[in-house]
Amino acid sequence: MLKERARIIALAVFTADLLLVAAAFGLAHWLRDGLVPQLGVLSGHLYPLSTFLPLLPVVLLVWALPSWGFSLYRSHRTIPFVEEIRELLKVCVVATVVFILAIFFLRLDERLLGDDRISRTWIVLAGLISLVALIGLRAVLRLTARYLRARGYNYRTILIVGTSDTALGVSESIDRHRYWGYRILGFITREESDLERVNGYPVLGSLEELRHVVDNETVDEVIVASSRDELGSMERLLVELQEVGVVVRFALNPFPHASGRLSVGELDGIPLLSFSSAPSSQIQLLAKRLVDVVASVFLLLLLAPLLALIALLIKITSRGPVLFRQVRSGLNGRRFTLLKFRTMVRGAERLRPALDHLNEMSGPVFKLRRDPRVTAVGWYLRRFSLDELPQLWNVLRGEMSLVGPRPSIPEEVSEYKRWQRRRLSMRPGLTCLWQVNGRNALDFDAWMELDLEYIDSWSPLLDLKILAKTIPVVLSGRGAW
Repeated sequence: MLKERARIIALAVFTADLLLVAAAFGLAHWLRDGLVPQLGVLSGHLYPLSTFLPLLPVVLLVWALPSWGFSLYRSHRTIPFVEEIRELLKVCVVATVVFILAIFFLRLDERLLGDDRISRTWIVLAGLISLVALIGLRAVLRLTARYLRARGYNYRTILIVGTSDTALGVSESIDRHRYWGYRILGFITREESDLERVNGYPVLGSLEELRHVVDNETVDEVIVASSRDELGSMERLLVELQEVGVVVRFALNPFPHASGRLSVGELDGIPLLSFSSAPSSQIQLLAKRLVDVVASVFLLLLLAPLLALIALLIKITSRGPVLFRQVRSGLNGRRFTLLKFRTMVRGAERLRPALDHLNEMSGPVFKLRRDPRVTAVGWYLRRFSLDELPQLWNVLRGEMSLVGPRPSIPEEVSEYKRWQRRRLSMRPGLTCLWQVNGRNALDFDAWMELDLEYIDSWSPLLDLKILAKTIPVVLSGRGAW
Protein backbone atom coordinates (compact mmCIF):
# COMPACT_ATOMS: atom_id res chain seq x y z
CA MET A 1 0.00 0.00 0.00
CA LEU A 2 2.68 2.47 1.04
CA LYS A 3 4.87 1.43 -1.88
CA GLU A 4 2.01 1.91 -4.35
CA ARG A 5 1.26 5.33 -2.88
CA ALA A 6 4.94 6.26 -3.16
CA ARG A 7 4.91 5.27 -6.83
CA ILE A 8 1.83 7.39 -7.49
CA ILE A 9 3.46 10.38 -5.77
CA ALA A 10 6.70 9.83 -7.73
CA LEU A 11 4.78 9.67 -11.01
CA ALA A 12 2.88 12.86 -10.13
CA VAL A 13 6.09 14.71 -9.30
CA PHE A 14 7.73 13.39 -12.49
CA THR A 15 4.78 14.64 -14.55
CA ALA A 16 4.95 18.05 -12.85
CA ASP A 17 8.68 18.17 -13.58
CA LEU A 18 8.11 17.47 -17.28
CA LEU A 19 5.52 20.25 -17.44
CA LEU A 20 7.95 22.68 -15.79
CA VAL A 21 10.76 21.72 -18.19
CA ALA A 22 8.40 22.24 -21.14
CA ALA A 23 7.36 25.62 -19.72
CA ALA A 24 11.03 26.57 -19.25
CA PHE A 25 11.62 25.67 -22.92
CA GLY A 26 8.99 28.27 -23.93
CA LEU A 27 9.89 30.89 -21.33
CA ALA A 28 13.57 30.77 -22.29
CA HIS A 29 12.59 31.34 -25.94
CA TRP A 30 10.54 34.38 -24.97
CA LEU A 31 13.37 35.81 -22.84
CA ARG A 32 16.05 35.23 -25.48
CA ASP A 33 13.90 36.47 -28.35
CA GLY A 34 12.24 39.43 -26.62
CA LEU A 35 13.82 40.61 -23.38
CA VAL A 36 17.52 39.89 -23.96
CA PRO A 37 17.81 41.92 -27.22
CA GLN A 38 16.01 44.84 -25.55
CA LEU A 39 18.61 44.84 -22.76
CA GLY A 40 21.35 45.10 -25.38
CA VAL A 41 23.09 41.93 -24.16
CA LEU A 42 22.62 39.99 -27.41
CA SER A 43 21.29 41.08 -30.78
CA GLY A 44 19.06 39.27 -33.21
CA HIS A 45 15.81 37.35 -32.83
CA LEU A 46 14.92 33.67 -32.89
CA TYR A 47 12.57 31.87 -35.23
CA PRO A 48 8.99 31.54 -33.86
CA LEU A 49 8.60 29.07 -31.03
CA SER A 50 6.40 26.86 -33.21
CA THR A 51 9.45 26.18 -35.41
CA PHE A 52 11.17 24.47 -32.49
CA LEU A 53 8.25 22.41 -31.17
CA PRO A 54 9.67 19.19 -32.77
CA LEU A 55 12.60 19.62 -30.35
CA LEU A 56 10.38 19.41 -27.28
CA PRO A 57 10.20 15.56 -27.16
CA VAL A 58 14.01 15.46 -27.42
CA VAL A 59 14.31 17.98 -24.57
CA LEU A 60 11.98 15.97 -22.35
CA LEU A 61 13.76 12.70 -23.19
CA VAL A 62 17.30 13.95 -22.44
CA TRP A 63 15.98 15.39 -19.19
CA ALA A 64 13.92 12.36 -18.12
CA LEU A 65 16.67 9.76 -18.52
CA PRO A 66 19.23 11.30 -16.13
CA SER A 67 16.48 12.34 -13.70
CA TRP A 68 15.66 8.69 -13.05
CA GLY A 69 19.36 7.81 -13.12
CA PHE A 70 20.09 10.29 -10.32
CA SER A 71 17.20 8.85 -8.26
CA LEU A 72 15.21 12.07 -8.12
CA TYR A 73 12.03 10.14 -7.46
CA ARG A 74 12.94 7.98 -4.52
CA SER A 75 11.50 8.97 -1.15
CA HIS A 76 13.09 12.23 0.00
CA ARG A 77 11.56 12.09 3.46
CA THR A 78 15.01 11.66 5.03
CA ILE A 79 17.13 13.37 2.32
CA PRO A 80 18.49 16.88 3.13
CA PHE A 81 17.21 19.62 0.82
CA VAL A 82 20.79 20.61 -0.07
CA GLU A 83 21.42 17.10 -1.39
CA GLU A 84 18.22 17.21 -3.43
CA ILE A 85 19.32 20.55 -4.95
CA ARG A 86 22.67 19.00 -5.78
CA GLU A 87 20.91 16.14 -7.58
CA LEU A 88 18.75 18.58 -9.53
CA LEU A 89 21.84 20.57 -10.55
CA LYS A 90 23.53 17.41 -11.84
CA VAL A 91 20.46 16.42 -13.85
CA CYS A 92 20.06 19.88 -15.42
CA VAL A 93 23.76 20.16 -16.31
CA VAL A 94 23.91 16.67 -17.82
CA ALA A 95 20.64 17.17 -19.73
CA THR A 96 21.78 20.53 -21.13
CA VAL A 97 25.16 19.18 -22.26
CA VAL A 98 23.63 16.03 -23.80
CA PHE A 99 21.00 18.13 -25.62
CA ILE A 100 23.69 20.39 -27.12
CA LEU A 101 25.66 17.31 -28.22
CA ALA A 102 22.48 15.77 -29.66
CA ILE A 103 21.84 18.93 -31.71
CA PHE A 104 25.27 18.61 -33.29
CA PHE A 105 25.36 14.82 -33.62
CA LEU A 106 21.82 14.52 -35.06
CA ARG A 107 22.21 17.73 -37.10
CA LEU A 108 19.02 19.18 -35.68
CA ASP A 109 20.13 22.68 -36.76
CA GLU A 110 20.07 21.67 -40.41
CA ARG A 111 16.81 19.75 -40.14
CA LEU A 112 14.93 22.70 -38.61
CA LEU A 113 16.70 25.86 -39.79
CA GLY A 114 18.75 24.95 -42.83
CA ASP A 115 21.91 27.06 -42.70
CA ASP A 116 21.09 28.76 -39.38
CA ARG A 117 22.03 27.51 -35.91
CA ILE A 118 19.87 26.91 -32.86
CA SER A 119 20.74 29.50 -30.21
CA ARG A 120 22.99 27.92 -27.54
CA THR A 121 22.13 30.86 -25.26
CA TRP A 122 18.48 29.83 -25.43
CA ILE A 123 19.35 26.23 -24.50
CA VAL A 124 21.50 27.22 -21.53
CA LEU A 125 18.84 29.70 -20.41
CA ALA A 126 16.23 26.93 -20.58
CA GLY A 127 18.45 24.74 -18.39
CA LEU A 128 18.84 27.50 -15.79
CA ILE A 129 15.10 28.25 -15.72
CA SER A 130 14.35 24.52 -15.40
CA LEU A 131 16.73 24.29 -12.44
CA VAL A 132 15.14 27.25 -10.64
CA ALA A 133 11.62 25.98 -11.33
CA LEU A 134 12.38 22.44 -10.16
CA ILE A 135 14.06 23.68 -6.98
CA GLY A 136 11.01 25.86 -6.34
CA LEU A 137 8.69 22.87 -6.80
CA ARG A 138 10.75 20.77 -4.37
CA ALA A 139 10.70 23.59 -1.81
CA VAL A 140 6.90 23.85 -2.07
CA LEU A 141 6.52 20.07 -1.75
CA ARG A 142 8.77 19.95 1.32
CA LEU A 143 7.02 22.86 3.03
CA THR A 144 3.62 21.32 2.29
CA ALA A 145 4.73 17.93 3.61
CA ARG A 146 6.13 19.49 6.80
CA TYR A 147 2.95 21.50 7.31
CA LEU A 148 0.80 18.38 6.95
CA ARG A 149 3.03 16.27 9.20
CA ALA A 150 3.06 18.94 11.89
CA ARG A 151 -0.74 18.70 11.95
CA GLY A 152 -0.86 14.95 12.17
CA TYR A 153 -1.16 14.08 8.49
CA ASN A 154 1.10 11.83 6.42
CA TYR A 155 3.16 10.53 9.32
CA ARG A 156 4.34 6.98 9.99
CA THR A 157 4.42 5.22 13.32
CA ILE A 158 7.46 3.17 14.19
CA LEU A 159 8.46 0.45 16.61
CA ILE A 160 12.16 -0.03 17.31
CA VAL A 161 13.31 -3.54 18.13
CA GLY A 162 16.42 -3.61 20.33
CA THR A 163 18.13 -1.30 22.78
CA SER A 164 21.66 -1.40 21.36
CA ASP A 165 23.67 1.69 20.45
CA THR A 166 22.36 1.34 16.89
CA ALA A 167 18.76 1.34 18.15
CA LEU A 168 19.42 4.41 20.29
CA GLY A 169 21.05 6.11 17.31
CA VAL A 170 17.93 5.46 15.20
CA SER A 171 15.64 7.06 17.78
CA GLU A 172 17.96 10.05 18.27
CA SER A 173 18.15 10.62 14.52
CA ILE A 174 14.35 10.57 14.23
CA ASP A 175 14.08 13.00 17.16
CA ARG A 176 16.46 15.41 15.42
CA HIS A 177 14.45 15.31 12.22
CA ARG A 178 10.83 15.67 13.20
CA TYR A 179 9.95 16.85 9.69
CA TRP A 180 10.61 13.33 8.39
CA GLY A 181 7.14 12.52 9.65
CA TYR A 182 8.07 9.53 11.84
CA ARG A 183 6.56 8.93 15.26
CA ILE A 184 8.18 6.44 17.60
CA LEU A 185 5.62 4.36 19.51
CA GLY A 186 8.27 2.77 21.69
CA PHE A 187 10.89 0.06 22.00
CA ILE A 188 10.71 -3.72 21.95
CA THR A 189 13.44 -5.51 23.93
CA ARG A 190 14.88 -8.79 22.75
CA GLU A 191 14.22 -10.51 26.05
CA GLU A 192 12.16 -9.85 29.15
CA SER A 193 13.48 -6.68 30.79
CA ASP A 194 12.78 -4.39 33.74
CA LEU A 195 13.33 -1.34 31.54
CA GLU A 196 10.33 0.97 31.42
CA ARG A 197 11.65 3.70 29.10
CA VAL A 198 14.50 4.05 26.59
CA ASN A 199 15.52 7.48 25.30
CA GLY A 200 12.27 8.85 26.68
CA TYR A 201 10.05 6.31 24.89
CA PRO A 202 8.14 3.46 26.59
CA VAL A 203 9.29 -0.14 26.45
CA LEU A 204 6.21 -1.92 25.10
CA GLY A 205 7.37 -5.46 25.66
CA SER A 206 9.78 -8.14 24.50
CA LEU A 207 10.04 -9.98 21.17
CA GLU A 208 7.60 -12.57 22.47
CA GLU A 209 5.02 -9.78 22.93
CA LEU A 210 5.67 -8.03 19.61
CA ARG A 211 2.79 -9.75 17.85
CA HIS A 212 0.38 -8.57 20.55
CA VAL A 213 1.73 -4.99 20.33
CA VAL A 214 1.34 -4.90 16.54
CA ASP A 215 -2.19 -6.29 16.77
CA ASN A 216 -3.26 -3.62 19.25
CA GLU A 217 -1.36 -0.53 18.09
CA THR A 218 -1.21 1.40 14.82
CA VAL A 219 2.18 0.35 13.47
CA ASP A 220 3.39 1.34 10.00
CA GLU A 221 7.00 0.19 10.25
CA VAL A 222 9.25 -1.84 12.51
CA ILE A 223 12.95 -1.01 12.59
CA VAL A 224 15.10 -3.89 13.81
CA ALA A 225 18.51 -2.87 15.16
CA SER A 226 20.27 -6.19 14.70
CA SER A 227 23.81 -7.52 14.53
CA ARG A 228 24.98 -9.83 11.75
CA ASP A 229 24.92 -12.86 14.07
CA GLU A 230 21.29 -12.22 15.04
CA LEU A 231 19.87 -12.11 11.53
CA GLY A 232 19.08 -15.83 11.48
CA SER A 233 16.79 -15.52 14.49
CA MET A 234 14.82 -12.70 12.83
CA GLU A 235 13.05 -14.89 10.25
CA ARG A 236 10.05 -15.70 12.47
CA LEU A 237 9.68 -12.00 13.32
CA LEU A 238 9.81 -11.05 9.64
CA VAL A 239 7.20 -13.64 8.65
CA GLU A 240 4.80 -12.58 11.43
CA LEU A 241 5.02 -8.91 10.48
CA GLN A 242 4.61 -9.66 6.78
CA GLU A 243 1.37 -11.50 7.59
CA VAL A 244 -0.20 -8.24 8.78
CA GLY A 245 1.40 -6.00 6.14
CA VAL A 246 3.87 -4.12 8.36
CA VAL A 247 7.05 -2.83 6.70
CA VAL A 248 10.21 -4.19 8.34
CA ARG A 249 13.54 -2.41 8.07
CA PHE A 250 16.86 -3.66 9.39
CA ALA A 251 19.31 -1.12 10.81
CA LEU A 252 22.55 -3.08 10.70
CA ASN A 253 26.14 -2.88 9.66
CA PRO A 254 26.95 -6.49 8.75
CA PHE A 255 30.60 -5.78 7.95
CA PRO A 256 31.75 -2.85 10.11
CA HIS A 257 35.26 -2.85 8.65
CA ALA A 258 34.09 -2.60 5.02
CA SER A 259 34.02 0.93 3.62
CA GLY A 260 32.47 0.31 0.19
CA ARG A 261 29.13 1.57 -1.05
CA LEU A 262 26.31 -0.73 0.07
CA SER A 263 23.35 -1.45 -2.20
CA VAL A 264 20.51 -3.95 -2.16
CA GLY A 265 19.34 -5.69 -5.31
CA GLU A 266 18.30 -9.07 -6.58
CA LEU A 267 19.36 -11.74 -9.03
CA ASP A 268 16.40 -13.65 -10.48
CA GLY A 269 14.50 -13.14 -7.22
CA ILE A 270 17.50 -13.86 -4.99
CA PRO A 271 18.28 -10.86 -2.71
CA LEU A 272 21.80 -9.52 -3.10
CA LEU A 273 23.62 -7.26 -0.65
CA SER A 274 26.40 -5.58 -2.65
CA PHE A 275 29.50 -3.71 -1.54
CA SER A 276 31.38 -1.70 -4.13
CA SER A 277 34.37 0.60 -3.77
CA ALA A 278 33.71 2.09 -7.21
CA PRO A 279 30.65 3.82 -8.75
CA SER A 280 27.96 1.20 -9.46
CA SER A 281 24.91 3.15 -10.71
CA GLN A 282 24.28 1.59 -14.11
CA ILE A 283 22.21 4.56 -15.29
CA GLN A 284 24.96 7.07 -14.42
CA LEU A 285 27.66 4.86 -15.96
CA LEU A 286 25.51 4.49 -19.09
CA ALA A 287 25.21 8.27 -19.29
CA LYS A 288 28.99 8.54 -18.92
CA ARG A 289 29.45 6.05 -21.75
CA LEU A 290 26.94 7.90 -23.95
CA VAL A 291 28.86 11.16 -23.46
CA ASP A 292 32.12 9.32 -24.27
CA VAL A 293 30.76 7.99 -27.57
CA VAL A 294 29.17 11.25 -28.70
CA ALA A 295 32.15 13.40 -27.68
CA SER A 296 34.80 11.08 -29.17
CA VAL A 297 32.99 10.95 -32.53
CA PHE A 298 32.56 14.72 -32.48
CA LEU A 299 36.22 15.39 -31.59
CA LEU A 300 37.61 12.87 -34.07
CA LEU A 301 35.66 14.57 -36.88
CA LEU A 302 36.46 18.09 -35.69
CA LEU A 303 40.17 17.41 -35.18
CA ALA A 304 40.69 15.30 -38.30
CA PRO A 305 42.74 18.05 -40.10
CA LEU A 306 44.96 18.51 -37.02
CA LEU A 307 45.45 14.75 -36.65
CA ALA A 308 46.48 14.53 -40.32
CA LEU A 309 48.93 17.44 -39.91
CA ILE A 310 50.55 15.87 -36.82
CA ALA A 311 50.85 12.53 -38.62
CA LEU A 312 52.55 14.25 -41.56
CA LEU A 313 55.01 16.10 -39.29
CA ILE A 314 55.97 12.89 -37.50
CA LYS A 315 56.46 11.06 -40.78
CA ILE A 316 58.71 13.67 -42.39
CA THR A 317 60.84 14.45 -39.30
CA SER A 318 61.75 10.98 -38.01
CA ARG A 319 61.88 7.37 -39.12
CA GLY A 320 59.27 4.95 -37.82
CA PRO A 321 55.51 4.55 -37.59
CA VAL A 322 53.20 7.50 -36.93
CA LEU A 323 51.38 5.76 -34.11
CA PHE A 324 52.89 4.22 -30.99
CA ARG A 325 51.03 1.16 -29.73
CA GLN A 326 51.45 -0.14 -26.21
CA VAL A 327 49.59 -2.67 -24.08
CA ARG A 328 47.98 -1.04 -21.04
CA SER A 329 45.84 -2.21 -18.14
CA GLY A 330 42.25 -1.04 -18.31
CA LEU A 331 39.09 -1.66 -16.26
CA ASN A 332 39.81 -4.26 -13.57
CA GLY A 333 43.08 -5.15 -15.29
CA ARG A 334 41.70 -5.86 -18.78
CA ARG A 335 44.50 -5.38 -21.27
CA PHE A 336 44.11 -3.29 -24.41
CA THR A 337 46.31 -1.61 -26.99
CA LEU A 338 46.64 2.11 -26.30
CA LEU A 339 47.28 4.45 -29.24
CA LYS A 340 49.48 7.56 -29.14
CA PHE A 341 51.30 9.64 -31.67
CA ARG A 342 54.91 8.50 -31.64
CA THR A 343 57.04 11.07 -29.79
CA MET A 344 60.28 9.07 -29.49
CA VAL A 345 62.86 7.67 -31.83
CA ARG A 346 62.22 4.23 -33.31
CA GLY A 347 63.22 1.45 -30.90
CA ALA A 348 62.94 3.71 -27.83
CA GLU A 349 61.75 0.81 -25.65
CA ARG A 350 65.03 -1.03 -26.18
CA LEU A 351 66.95 2.03 -24.92
CA ARG A 352 64.94 2.29 -21.70
CA PRO A 353 67.13 0.00 -19.46
CA ALA A 354 70.12 2.28 -20.01
CA LEU A 355 68.13 5.21 -18.63
CA ASP A 356 66.44 3.56 -15.62
CA HIS A 357 68.96 5.06 -13.19
CA LEU A 358 67.87 8.57 -14.30
CA ASN A 359 64.18 8.02 -13.42
CA GLU A 360 62.74 11.17 -11.76
CA MET A 361 59.46 9.59 -10.58
CA SER A 362 58.93 7.62 -7.39
CA GLY A 363 57.14 4.28 -7.46
CA PRO A 364 56.83 1.83 -10.38
CA VAL A 365 56.70 4.54 -13.06
CA PHE A 366 59.40 5.79 -15.37
CA LYS A 367 59.45 9.55 -16.08
CA LEU A 368 62.38 11.61 -17.31
CA ARG A 369 62.19 15.38 -17.74
CA ARG A 370 64.78 15.52 -20.54
CA ASP A 371 64.42 12.11 -22.11
CA PRO A 372 67.01 11.87 -24.93
CA ARG A 373 64.72 9.51 -26.85
CA VAL A 374 62.09 12.21 -27.47
CA THR A 375 62.12 13.77 -30.95
CA ALA A 376 61.87 17.52 -31.62
CA VAL A 377 58.26 17.25 -32.80
CA GLY A 378 57.54 14.81 -29.97
CA TRP A 379 58.61 17.38 -27.36
CA TYR A 380 55.88 19.79 -28.50
CA LEU A 381 53.31 17.01 -28.80
CA ARG A 382 54.00 15.93 -25.22
CA ARG A 383 54.05 19.44 -23.82
CA PHE A 384 50.54 20.14 -25.06
CA SER A 385 49.28 16.53 -24.76
CA LEU A 386 48.65 16.33 -28.50
CA ASP A 387 50.24 12.88 -28.55
CA GLU A 388 47.23 11.60 -26.56
CA LEU A 389 44.62 12.53 -29.22
CA PRO A 390 44.58 9.07 -30.93
CA GLN A 391 43.21 7.71 -27.65
CA LEU A 392 39.86 9.15 -28.69
CA TRP A 393 39.68 5.95 -30.74
CA ASN A 394 40.22 3.94 -27.53
CA VAL A 395 37.41 5.96 -25.95
CA LEU A 396 35.09 5.21 -28.86
CA ARG A 397 35.92 1.49 -28.61
CA GLY A 398 35.02 1.48 -24.91
CA GLU A 399 38.54 0.70 -23.69
CA MET A 400 38.89 4.16 -22.16
CA SER A 401 36.73 7.09 -21.08
CA LEU A 402 37.19 10.83 -21.48
CA VAL A 403 37.80 11.11 -17.72
CA GLY A 404 39.32 8.46 -15.47
CA PRO A 405 42.64 7.28 -14.01
CA ARG A 406 45.36 7.21 -16.63
CA PRO A 407 46.01 3.68 -17.97
CA SER A 408 49.17 2.02 -16.67
CA ILE A 409 51.57 -0.49 -18.16
CA PRO A 410 50.92 -4.06 -16.86
CA GLU A 411 54.50 -4.30 -15.57
CA GLU A 412 53.90 -1.20 -13.44
CA VAL A 413 50.59 -2.56 -12.18
CA SER A 414 52.32 -5.75 -11.01
CA GLU A 415 54.41 -3.59 -8.65
CA TYR A 416 51.45 -1.68 -7.18
CA LYS A 417 50.79 -1.87 -3.48
CA ARG A 418 47.49 -3.54 -2.68
CA TRP A 419 45.64 -0.25 -1.98
CA GLN A 420 46.86 1.22 -5.28
CA ARG A 421 45.21 -1.53 -7.36
CA ARG A 422 41.78 -0.05 -6.63
CA ARG A 423 42.48 2.61 -9.27
CA LEU A 424 41.79 -0.14 -11.82
CA SER A 425 38.16 -0.37 -10.65
CA MET A 426 37.15 2.41 -13.03
CA ARG A 427 37.66 2.70 -16.79
CA PRO A 428 40.90 4.61 -17.55
CA GLY A 429 40.62 8.06 -19.07
CA LEU A 430 42.22 10.67 -21.28
CA THR A 431 42.35 13.11 -18.38
CA CYS A 432 41.95 12.89 -14.62
CA LEU A 433 42.46 14.75 -11.36
CA TRP A 434 46.21 14.08 -11.61
CA GLN A 435 46.23 15.75 -15.03
CA VAL A 436 44.68 18.97 -13.73
CA ASN A 437 46.54 19.07 -10.41
CA GLY A 438 50.16 19.14 -11.42
CA ARG A 439 50.69 16.22 -13.83
CA ASN A 440 54.31 15.06 -13.64
CA ALA A 441 55.11 17.59 -10.90
CA LEU A 442 53.34 15.23 -8.45
CA ASP A 443 54.99 12.15 -7.00
CA PHE A 444 53.61 8.65 -7.53
CA ASP A 445 51.77 8.33 -4.20
CA ALA A 446 50.03 11.70 -4.70
CA TRP A 447 49.04 10.54 -8.17
CA MET A 448 47.50 7.34 -6.78
CA GLU A 449 45.67 9.22 -4.01
CA LEU A 450 44.14 11.62 -6.53
CA ASP A 451 42.93 8.69 -8.64
CA LEU A 452 41.28 7.08 -5.60
CA GLU A 453 39.77 10.43 -4.60
CA TYR A 454 38.24 10.62 -8.09
CA ILE A 455 36.76 7.11 -7.77
CA ASP A 456 35.37 7.80 -4.29
CA SER A 457 33.75 11.11 -5.24
CA TRP A 458 32.85 10.42 -8.88
CA SER A 459 29.81 12.04 -10.43
CA PRO A 460 28.97 13.28 -13.94
CA LEU A 461 29.38 16.83 -12.62
CA LEU A 462 32.92 16.03 -11.44
CA ASP A 463 33.74 14.77 -14.95
CA LEU A 464 32.54 18.05 -16.42
CA LYS A 465 34.67 20.03 -13.94
CA ILE A 466 37.77 18.00 -14.81
CA LEU A 467 37.18 18.41 -18.55
CA ALA A 468 36.75 22.16 -18.09
CA LYS A 469 40.01 22.40 -16.10
CA THR A 470 41.92 20.20 -18.55
CA ILE A 471 41.73 22.69 -21.41
CA PRO A 472 43.69 25.56 -19.76
CA VAL A 473 46.15 23.10 -18.16
CA VAL A 474 46.94 21.49 -21.52
CA LEU A 475 47.19 24.80 -23.38
CA SER A 476 49.61 26.15 -20.77
CA GLY A 477 51.73 23.00 -20.82
CA ARG A 478 52.03 23.08 -17.00
CA GLY A 479 53.59 19.99 -15.47
CA ALA A 480 54.28 18.33 -18.84
CA TRP A 481 57.63 16.64 -19.45
